[in-house]
Formats: sequence, C-alpha cells, structure tokens
Amino acid sequence: MLTATIAFPPFEKGGQGGFTPAMLPYARHLKPYARRLRSAMTDAEQRLWHRVRRRQIAGVQFYRQKPLGPYIVDFHAPAARLVVEIDGGQHFAADGLRADAERDAALTRMGLQVLRFDDRQVLRETDAVVEEIWRAIDGGRG
Repeated sequence: MLTATIAFPPFEKGGQGGFTPAMLPYARHLKPYARRLRSAMTDAEQRLWHRVRRRQIAGVQFYRQKPLGPYIVDFHAPAARLVVEIDGGQHFAADGLRADAERDAALTRMGLQVLRFDDRQVLRETDAVVEEIWRAIDGGRG
C-alpha cells in the first residue's frame, strides 16, 4: 500500500495572514502576576486599553500587562516592536526614575521602542497620547 504525505502550511491564528513577529523571551514565573495586573488595571490603563485594543490603531494588535524578559510591560504591540508604559507618581521618585531607565535600556536592547506617559496625561489628554502612539507605529513602518 502506498501512502502519500501532503504538507499543508500551518494555520495562522486569526486568519489574517501577514507578518507574525517572533515571540520575545520572558520569565515564565511572571505569567500569574501579569494575569493579576490585567484584572486590576488603573483608570489610566483602562482608558488607554479601550483605545488601543482590537487593532484600533493602524490595525496593530496590542497586548496588556505582557511579560517581556524580566519585566511586565503595560502594553506591547509586537508587530510594531513598541512598548507603552503608563507611569504613576512612584515613577518620578529617584529610585523609580533609575529603575525605569534600566528597564527602558533593557527593552531597547530587545529591539523595542518604549513610550512613557504620565497617568494624568492619559486621563486628561487621551487623544494626544493615542496620536503619539500612532506616530510611533507609523514612523516604524517607513
């Protein structure tokens, strides 16, 4: 008996096709913490999530509270190689500024662009924040 093997390409999630970025490494022990953070988002994170989810900005998919390397980032758009962080008051103390600089440098070494916004800016100037994110995505395509 002869059997033939037919090779089919793998199915792509979402059926959209196109570019699928490689998954970046992350510390697996962070997954449960990321899940908890997703269920306890700040008002600013919720407002921005409402504006970036479901490919609303330039058709780019965003993920919230995503583990990347040894960190959990607020928002990650893998196709745009973009991370968006929303900073509360603790980020403006000396220790917070130092930790954020180290974190941004590590994420940049992973090939990611990092945008940071103050939580008050997200709440008061949401459209301007979304416009800045769109510019970062659009600038990365050219």
